[in-house]
Amino acid sequence: MNNRLLALLIFIIVLGMPFGILLTLNIDTLLNFLFFYPMFMSGLWIAGGLYFWWHWESKWGWGEAREVPKLSGNPLVSILIPCHNEVENAEETLLSALYQNYSNIEVIAINDGSTDGSGELLNRMALQHERLRIVHLAHNQGKAMALRMGALAARSDYLVCIDGDAMLDVDAVSYLVAPLLKLPRVGAVTGNPRIRTRSTLIGQIQVGEFSSIIGLIKRTQRVYGQVFTVSGVVAAFRRSALDRIGYWDLDMITEDIDISWKLQRDHWSVFYEPRALCWILMPETLRGLWRQRLRWAQGGAEVFLKNLNIVWHWRNRRLWPLVLEYCMSVFWAFTFAISILLWLINKVVVLPDFLYVAAIIPPGFTGMMLAVTCLAQFTTSILIDSRYEPELPHSLYWIVWYPLAYWMLSLSTTLVSFAKVMLRNKPHQQARWISPDRGIKPPRAI
Repeated sequence: MNNRLLALLIFIIVLGMPFGILLTLNIDTLLNFLFFYPMFMSGLWIAGGLYFWWHWESKWGWGEAREVPKLSGNPLVSILIPCHNEVENAEETLLSALYQNYSNIEVIAINDGSTDGSGELLNRMALQHERLRIVHLAHNQGKAMALRMGALAARSDYLVCIDGDAMLDVDAVSYLVAPLLKLPRVGAVTGNPRIRTRSTLIGQIQVGEFSSIIGLIKRTQRVYGQVFTVSGVVAAFRRSALDRIGYWDLDMITEDIDISWKLQRDHWSVFYEPRALCWILMPETLRGLWRQRLRWAQGGAEVFLKNLNIVWHWRNRRLWPLVLEYCMSVFWAFTFAISILLWLINKVVVLPDFLYVAAIIPPGFTGMMLAVTCLAQFTTSILIDSRYEPELPHSLYWIVWYPLAYWMLSLSTTLVSFAKVMLRNKPHQQARWISPDRGIKPPRAI
């Protein structure tokens, strides 16, 4: 079936399913799914995170007892840094890469058609650091193209890719490359991004989000074998794996999600390494946060549609849990939207009993259980991740405000992006980037 027709059919089915449930069952069934699905997923993430901690992290030393892995054979590692209009951040990013404790590295900065003086800054730094090389692209070609050009220029089989505004921990390269050397079927290793921008409530909430939501999700997905996406801001790749799958596609808005699925379709494993820390800048305004999360949601929908015709083959069965999780999340978003719509209509006119929504926030015992589950998830994640960021427990106060904001943001971006991708008539074009919101105040020193 043509992908466009298939996408339209999927959109109609997803939009119609909640109404089908209402007509065949009742509103209580829909509301039960709406409130118990997040509780189930939260419990799954807690269990997965605890198992990951017990199986791997509890055996790792930390602090003075920390043992940084030795890279057998002292292989050359190439650090690729795509830059587009990064004149304010590129220097500290490059220095963090150049001053790794592991010394056998080369750093390749790819200037992707910058117009703000980034090219001149990179050239000056290249004169000062012999391990730094610069690749200049005349026009903005997008992050995927920049990574491709960097990979072509690299001399190593091990590629560490970070964003042009990120700061690597001094031992991050060792942690990222060690699984590639030890485990021959690992094609990529995703690191552990930590938030630097904490000037506003939005910034503070994201500190907890990256541990309580994203960190636990990655741990859980690693436990059951497949990871939805490597972190686009910090990840390592085996060149031979990239060769087999054709590197990064140029028409995907989120190249990190796409490359993760391509690798796993080719039966490469993706490993999560929480000790590979990377300090990143994130939006601290509602507009910046919306644009970022909408891009993430659109990227997920694009990858879902791209893989829909082939993911059901038996050889791709290990990806089925990821597909199921994505489908359930999209269905939850549409269910939530319809419930809000019915609740608002009930304020104006009287609807039949099977369409009556008394409250959006679950009352009584259900609401209490949802709150307790959220607190348990936040506490578990902060206890696990505080070994990497000792001040993390201070974020517990801020993260308690996250569930409602997360639900509404996830709901909105999923609805807009899913409809945008499924109903789009234009063919894919090469994805290019613009400078994102990186916080409204200077980042806190780490």
